[in-house]
Amino acid sequence: MPKPLRKAVFPVAGLGTRFLPATKAMPKEMLPVVDKPLIQYAVEEAREAGIEEFIFVTGRAKSAIENHFDHSIELELALRARNETDVLDSVLEWMPPPGHIAYTRQQEPLGLGHAVWCARNFIADEPFAVLLADDLILNRPGCLKQMVEAHREVGGNMVAIEEVTAEETRRYGILDPSKTMDRLVTARALVEKPEPAMAPSRLGIIGRYILQPIVLTVLENQERGTGNEIQLTDAMAKSIGLVPFHGYRFVGRRFDCGSKVGYLEANVAFALERPDMADRVRTMLARYGAEDRPAAERRDALASEPPLQAVASR
Repeated sequence: MPKPLRKAVFPVAGLGTRFLPATKAMPKEMLPVVDKPLIQYAVEEAREAGIEEFIFVTGRAKSAIENHFDHSIELELALRARNETDVLDSVLEWMPPPGHIAYTRQQEPLGLGHAVWCARNFIADEPFAVLLADDLILNRPGCLKQMVEAHREVGGNMVAIEEVTAEETRRYGILDPSKTMDRLVTARALVEKPEPAMAPSRLGIIGRYILQPIVLTVLENQERGTGNEIQLTDAMAKSIGLVPFHGYRFVGRRFDCGSKVGYLEANVAFALERPDMADRVRTMLARYGAEDRPAAERRDALASEPPLQAVASR
């Protein structure tokens, strides 16, 4: 009988150079979308999917992540004293229980495959998930829960996929598909970041994986690929034929929060899902919209609008 999926790896050792100077002293995974950091969204998605053990592969200057998933006694006492129970719940209700979080260091920046391999002693011989916090997905149920349900039927390795533009293939691992069944796509091969002319399809792998421990065995060889890094895609490709391999077309909207525009869009989209702020956000967007108006007309329109505080108090 196959072992249940209980463990998830969160590679969070990256330097976040695309968001400097904001990430000079703060991990990029702690950048907030509305009022929650990216890494919290990833952990909540994993918990919804039944994950029980959370393994963070960190680097230097990532202590803020560890602190976020720990108790802040002074803060909790202050909130209790003020009887701010709703705020206190927002701080506590999503935290994994004690003993269910582990941290290990990726001491060298050698790629995603190397980061996953650094978690090998926590995985042992069990299947495991990998979640990249940069890929934020808006949907209920979450992407990983959808994958877990599909995975029960087919087993093996599974990755979340979506269609990317031809120009974007050089940024993703790309599936070479052989068969499609509803949302499942069987892969005959994988190619890491191919040029558009060499891409076997436009089915790009995004940051959700369900993997068998054989991938860790392949990663033991520490073979470098694209970018002179140890690529997870290459290790997964070598497992094809040894275990089933499927891509899963998930339901939901994915935001690339590793890019500034994608991060800004995620903030808008998630804010519009919030009943406590959706109307005010729509008002704000209306003020800054109207892209077809001349610049002078847009400035006049903005000047004539009441401030958002006034709108909120109506």
